Amino acid sequence: MATDPALESPTAGTQLDSRDTELQPAPSPAPSPALTLVAALLGFALITLDASVVNVALPAIGEAFDGGMSGLQWVVDAYTLAFAALMLSTGAFSDRAGASRAYGIGVAVFTVASAACGLAPNLPVLIASRVAQGAAAAVVLPASLALVRQAYADAAKRARAVALWAAGGSLAVALGPVAGGALTTVWDWRGIFFINLPLGAVALALLLRAPRSERRPAPLDLPGQLTAVVALTALTFAVIEGGVTGAVALVVAGVAAAVFPRVEARQPHPVVPLELFRSRNVSVLVAAGAACSVAFYGVVFLFSLFFQQVQGKSALYAGLLFLPMSGLIAVTNIAAGKLAGRYGARMPMLLGQPLAAAGLLVLLYVDSSTPAVVVALLLVPVALGCALTVPPLTAAMMEAVPSGRAGLAAGVLNSARQVAGGLAIAVFGALVAGGFEAGLRWSLGLSAGLLAVTAVGTVGLRVRR
Repeated sequence: MATDPALESPTAGTQLDSRDTELQPAPSPAPSPALTLVAALLGFALITLDASVVNVALPAIGEAFDGGMSGLQWVVDAYTLAFAALMLSTGAFSDRAGASRAYGIGVAVFTVASAACGLAPNLPVLIASRVAQGAAAAVVLPASLALVRQAYADAAKRARAVALWAAGGSLAVALGPVAGGALTTVWDWRGIFFINLPLGAVALALLLRAPRSERRPAPLDLPGQLTAVVALTALTFAVIEGGVTGAVALVVAGVAAAVFPRVEARQPHPVVPLELFRSRNVSVLVAAGAACSVAFYGVVFLFSLFFQQVQGKSALYAGLLFLPMSGLIAVTNIAAGKLAGRYGARMPMLLGQPLAAAGLLVLLYVDSSTPAVVVALLLVPVALGCALTVPPLTAAMMEAVPSGRAGLAAGVLNSARQVAGGLAIAVFGALVAGGFEAGLRWSLGLSAGLLAVTAVGTVGLRVRR
């Protein structure tokens, strides 16, 4: 049997190693955690931006396609509902595929779907492309967070990186109306989608420098996921479309909603473990998160239309009117986190929900003659109240469940918030379609009532500091 010369002579081995060193290139530098963080943050910012950037462009989209209120509602809700419903399972998909692979797939599909939105020749194509965007966004969100967690081995550095990731998403949501107004005015409504193409390409290029993620076994609950999609889609269709088809859709939604708990009870790994809601804390926190989404996304949707369709402002001016409201969100989120760390989650939540509800009640007195700048300032308490509430309730949700279920609980909370925002737009759009100012007041009153109820529930929360 032939032998390796290097095993026979120590000097031979030394000479071979030396030659190898001369011939082989220097090892590539280790992947930078900072680049991974930027890649993950960019993708997360893209998908959160698209949740709010469209609102200011809705009148322009309606004019381009001669679409009524129901068509504009679907432009928003097609994205939101696909995002919310599929997020129940995409965390498991991210684990099975590997976070880096799932993130790459999600960003690539999102970018292509954005191009399809920008090129859409009619409203049905635009709505279908928005569904594809929402499905891709549901993959990007858990995968991007997993990438950040994997990039930082040190717990303190990882915590700071996750905080930056979350702040980037909050800032993107806040800047959405302003960016939408600017792009619609300077370019066209299609610009709000085309801007995603270079940003998506940069995110994918940065991902190439990130380490590959391991695949992990993760069970999927396809029956539960399918039932949830049918129930939510049918309910939204019933609210938006109304009439005979709406009544049929409502029956379908009711049947699917009745079947869902039975399906989940039989699954070994359900997408929504119903036993989570046996905890009063979990139920209150999910309800409070949903109420904040109803208030925030509802207000952005309603007043994007109010500024342009009722007061006759341009898209750019309407976007700038949201700047006082959005500019304080990121700062308030940080303050809310500090308050929760010092006094517990209940205190900032008990400040935030009544503040947002009071802001909504003040807005009841707004009409077409109210100066737009005054309306913009009156929107600020709603945003501040929601920004004070959401970070503490998210932290409290993580404390309310066993550590092994933290990711699952976060998925349930985020899905509930997205679903609530989508249904709010469906309901509020139907209300203002019958008369804008009357529908606006009904919508604001309903939002304030929900926040008042969840604020009362928050009083009984038992959370640690």
